[in-house]
Amino acid sequence: MNLIESFLPQYQFAEEHSRYIPASPARVLDVLERPEVVDDPIARGLIALRETPNRLAGRLGFSSNLQNRPSFSIANFVLLGRDGNQEIAYGLAGRFWQSDYGLVELPDAQAFRALDPSGVAKLVLNFSAEAEGAGTRLTTRTRVWCRDAEVRRRFQLYWLLIRPASGFIRRRLLKRAHDAALESQ
Repeated sequence: MNLIESFLPQYQFAEEHSRYIPASPARVLDVLERPEVVDDPIARGLIALRETPNRLAGRLGFSSNLQNRPSFSIANFVLLGRDGNQEIAYGLAGRFWQSDYGLVELPDAQAFRALDPSGVAKLVLNFSAEAEGAGTRLTTRTRVWCRDAEVRRRFQLYWLLIRPASGFIRRRLLKRAHDAALESQ
């Protein structure tokens, strides 16, 4: 069983993108662990746009849960594990539809697994690397589980709004992994 299945066997929302990379699975997964690969300036810009109302409210003296926090990034995810040269998985839980994401603090993979998802959505993001010809098929999957109807309803509206940007960010990340894997050969 792969990591994404192990940590989130049930889900209501999913997204998947893949790209062929002419490099070994080990090289491809290794570049995904480099901060300069996963830290995309365009993704940062889209996140800044999403966070602008909350941060602006704080600057104007209103309540803001983001005012003294860094922008949302891969650093907010908990590493769930790496399965050799086959898969890396990350987890996140929260009320993503809230302006401050409503994140649940998760110190490690065990905390993610043990989390009772009442009132929050659980998300797993993975990267799987499968040998294909002389290279690798890198696939990224995002799965979200909402335990109750109210969370599912709230997340569904958020998903409809955010999914195009999410897909764009995932495709850019695959391209950045492709370019980084080729440059390091």
